Amino acid sequence: MCGIIGCVGRGDETLDTLVHGLSKLEYRGYDSAGVALANDHIDLCKHSGKIADLREALSDRTLSGSVGIGHTRWSTHGPPTDENAHPHQDCTGDVAVVHNGIIENYQSLRDELVGAGHTFTSDTDTEVVPHLIEDALSSGADPEDAVRETVDRLEGSYAVAVVIAGCDSVFAARNDSPLVLGIDDDATYLASDVPAFRDFTDKVVYLADGEFARLNGAGWTVTDTDGNIIEKDIDTVQWDPEETGKSGYDHFMLKEIHEQPRALRQCLRGRVDELAGTVDIGDLGDLSPTGVQFVACGTSYHAALHGAQLFREAGIPAQAFLASEYATATPPIGDALVVGVTQSGETADTLSALRAARRRGARTLAVTNVVGSTAARECDHALYIRAGPEIGVAATKTFASQLAALNLLALGTSSTGDARQVISALRDLPGHVQEVLDESAAQEVAELYQDASAYFFIGRGYQNPVALEGALKMKEITYKHAEGFAAGELKHGPLALVTENTPVFAIVTGDDERARKTIGNVKEVEARDAPVVAITDGQSDVERYADHVLHIPETHPRAAAVLANTHLQLVSYHTAALLGRNIDKPRNLAKSVTVE
Repeated sequence: MCGIIGCVGRGDETLDTLVHGLSKLEYRGYDSAGVALANDHIDLCKHSGKIADLREALSDRTLSGSVGIGHTRWSTHGPPTDENAHPHQDCTGDVAVVHNGIIENYQSLRDELVGAGHTFTSDTDTEVVPHLIEDALSSGADPEDAVRETVDRLEGSYAVAVVIAGCDSVFAARNDSPLVLGIDDDATYLASDVPAFRDFTDKVVYLADGEFARLNGAGWTVTDTDGNIIEKDIDTVQWDPEETGKSGYDHFMLKEIHEQPRALRQCLRGRVDELAGTVDIGDLGDLSPTGVQFVACGTSYHAALHGAQLFREAGIPAQAFLASEYATATPPIGDALVVGVTQSGETADTLSALRAARRRGARTLAVTNVVGSTAARECDHALYIRAGPEIGVAATKTFASQLAALNLLALGTSSTGDARQVISALRDLPGHVQEVLDESAAQEVAELYQDASAYFFIGRGYQNPVALEGALKMKEITYKHAEGFAAGELKHGPLALVTENTPVFAIVTGDDERARKTIGNVKEVEARDAPVVAITDGQSDVERYADHVLHIPETHPRAAAVLANTHLQLVSYHTAALLGRNIDKPRNLAKSVTVE
């Protein structure tokens, strides 16, 4: 959630650098935004709304200082108002703080501070932090010690950054919320995510839980809770900053849908040998799982459902769990491999589930997109999906890459009789996705059904998770009611909701028993006058019963799931565009959910 940016060493360009960084982080939250610059006093400006509203507020203000922090907010404590926007200050106005996460003991701290005479101006949990720092400073602590003392009193998840009047440093600490440093020759940056400063440097340092950073004109230091210096590795970001731009597309989401062929090539590169019929994920070691438990949330959970089916079909017991449920009611694990599927590697519920598994002695694997993320560092193994940066809140190319990566994981750790056919289909997948993108009639379908009262999505086997994901995309960006079902479950209740104004998207691939049974479900809704949109490879006769058809190339059922999903992404996108929705920034949602 929320995005943090900080920088030192940019001189007169500090303010512009902070606002630019916030614009790159707006996918993490867009309820309000603000900046604070430190010199002999604190210059601060914040505003509810988007970054554009902050820019307008700054247009008639003069802020100065070569040390600064900024924040874009996704609301947790308190509504999105000017008062609740970050940064927050103490009573003196000499301390400014930005924060991502949830301070669980904020109420007791706030009660204590109010009792001591402090005045609060917001509803947020964050505001306790500057007041605690103020108390420590008034007791004689130097700025760094004051921040350290304050952080020691916080409970919960947090990433905090602090500037203090008369001090040339940015102080930062993290616990269960991401922070990364950007290292340049003459400047140092701090952010929740790399895109905030990628235009300036590709050198990064990932902070771990419990670490404390100080950035100033002399450079940067990272220390532990006792103040001991930690030697940190400097990594190099492999992707180009241009990848975080729209490249001429109207929306990031549409751009990222069209980037799926490249993302899939990156995921597969160097990992599959079609001639030998083998997969090479040797950097993971010999996992040889006798059972697999997947934990994930949202779109990643739908990918996890796909992954669990892959392992079950290979004869390995596997289940997919919602991470939030797994973390609070962990099932028996035995010697199962626990796999966390998380695009960002920072999803709080998934991290909690993985930690619960590790406490029980389980081996853990992160399937993630972000090198250096918390999940990647904390798990025993990490399999990177290599999708490149994804800015749109609604996941698209990362879901496709997750499906491909999970196929590689299953092929590389278990045996299946059709491995060569699967590998061949995976190698063809980028080209097949491009074919769907070039020829899809999704926009025409969206135009016909943009005024529908609800949308239903059905599929069996590998297509069941795709149906669930298709419904989620429709809900996320159109704000219309949509539900996904295993096709056989439609008649066990949901059929009562089907009318002539509820189009049913039926994913039917192949011509096996699953396809024939799904066609039976199509006939059921057709008999209730519901319009049917079939997503099919043409192997069955579902087209006879459909009002509209979205075609995919004939391929292995595993790869067909990715192709069908591409059509559904486009249907949701075009429907949202026709309805005038804010596609890249859907209401109430943020890209990376780093609070539980």
